[in-house]
Amino acid sequence: MKNQYVIGVDYGTDSVRSVLIDTTNGKEISQSVFYYPRWKAGKYCVPAKNQFRQHPLDYLEGLESTIKDCLAKAPEVNPELVKGITVDTTGSTPVAVDKTGTPLALTAGFEENPNAMFVLWKDHTSVNEAAEINQVSRTWGGVDYTQFEGGIYSSEWFWAKILHITREDESIANAAYSWLEHCDWIPSVLVGSDDVSSVKRSRCAAGHKAMWHESWGGLPSEEYLGKFDSRLAALRSRLFEDTYTADVAMGNLCEAWAEKLGLSTETIISVGTFDAHAGAVGVEIESATLVKVMGTSTCDMMVAPFDEIGDKLVRGICGQVDGSIIPGMLGLEAGQSAFGDLLAWFKNLTMWSVQNADIAPEIKQQIEDSIIVSLSKAAAAIPISEKNVVALDWVNGRRTPDANQALKGAIMGLGMGSDAPAIFRAMVEAICFGSKAIVDRFKNEGVDIKQIVGMGGVAKKSDFVMQTLADVLDMPVKIATSEQAPALGAAMYAAVAAGIYPDVNTAVAAMGNGFDKTYFPIAENVALYAKLYEKYVALGAFVEGSYEL
Repeated sequence: MKNQYVIGVDYGTDSVRSVLIDTTNGKEISQSVFYYPRWKAGKYCVPAKNQFRQHPLDYLEGLESTIKDCLAKAPEVNPELVKGITVDTTGSTPVAVDKTGTPLALTAGFEENPNAMFVLWKDHTSVNEAAEINQVSRTWGGVDYTQFEGGIYSSEWFWAKILHITREDESIANAAYSWLEHCDWIPSVLVGSDDVSSVKRSRCAAGHKAMWHESWGGLPSEEYLGKFDSRLAALRSRLFEDTYTADVAMGNLCEAWAEKLGLSTETIISVGTFDAHAGAVGVEIESATLVKVMGTSTCDMMVAPFDEIGDKLVRGICGQVDGSIIPGMLGLEAGQSAFGDLLAWFKNLTMWSVQNADIAPEIKQQIEDSIIVSLSKAAAAIPISEKNVVALDWVNGRRTPDANQALKGAIMGLGMGSDAPAIFRAMVEAICFGSKAIVDRFKNEGVDIKQIVGMGGVAKKSDFVMQTLADVLDMPVKIATSEQAPALGAAMYAAVAAGIYPDVNTAVAAMGNGFDKTYFPIAENVALYAKLYEKYVALGAFVEGSYEL
């Protein structure tokens, strides 16, 4: 029997990566990455306003480039044997579309309008709208549509973003027939859809970010949406009712894209999903395992049998959704709005003088490439003490527990002896303390956690961060072998959608890559960090009570 192959396409914040996978054993045959050129140039973004938008052409160009490059790097693979493709993306990253499902930025008159582009997950321009959604949800007298999303709606999510742009930009409000998540749009492009109403929407995206739930018939009611804006209520009928898990086929690769990519129209395109959820599948998630997807931010994923959770609502997380990770199990999501982003911010802060000095560009790059390594080495040598500098990890707001994107970061305990390594250490400890707050919330809500699995760039690159995490959590942290876990997880979904495996668990068993390292907590550090964590909590309470000042 000939080997069969699938492709996982993983859209991240800065780039898209495609991976060609052998379905018999999960072996990576080839991979290719494409950095979004418009995003890299800083177009359509205003960081001071927390505005982060991405042009759909970055996504389309990256899709074509990476898949073609993967195939070119694997001449031994017959394209006819590539049986499936699954796409994962960041989220919530929605876009206004016309009736054909085309993003408005690809239509005449909207080419340079940021409001016509994808509103990236980290865009927090809708903080006020999120607060309004939360207030109305608790007081309007009907169903609290946030109840399966942790009870608090975030500015990072679907409805808040749509409401903000609808109010801010009349031209978009009038031209938008519907809205699509990034993870729904790319599969619809690959199958050649020209009718937005025919697109199979992601259960993962809809359940975690759009308040979709079967118990109230799908999306929130028109009456509820009308409390915010009549145009939001009118939009509901042009969105969707049904949702689908990522192991379900959306359709076959259309002729135009088959020709463009050099693949067969027999290739199955599955329903899309979010990157963190695919990553959890890629690292073989199971019950009572917390998977931390660690990059610029984190997504913390869990699955649980329905009989273990029952009717329990876990407060302050990012949703509990049937089948969002493993079909047939409840998927639970939490996360931190800044993880690697906090360390990158501090690196950029320390690099300011270098970047603005009259130094050769190659020298600047050498310094930038080495600075995190140097800071980590020096910071690791600093003894843990209750007198250490303490920081908050809320530079992008707080995602979990209890979303509040209006919050800001803070540093406490600075003195004349507080050098760059000491402050960097506080930053590392802050992101680990933020992780502990999430673990504590799950445990306090009765969700058992027996092991931690780490994946992503930070997990693979930083021994210092991972050891600190193990010490703070007082739990071993296993590091997944795969460096491209979201793409691998997407490939596993594709193998099921293409009929190669009967279900996701079987695909995971056959295609999983295992783990290559475990960090164990150091007992003396655990006790010291328990005391520092109390200071982190106290600082957080002070800042949250005073941030409007």
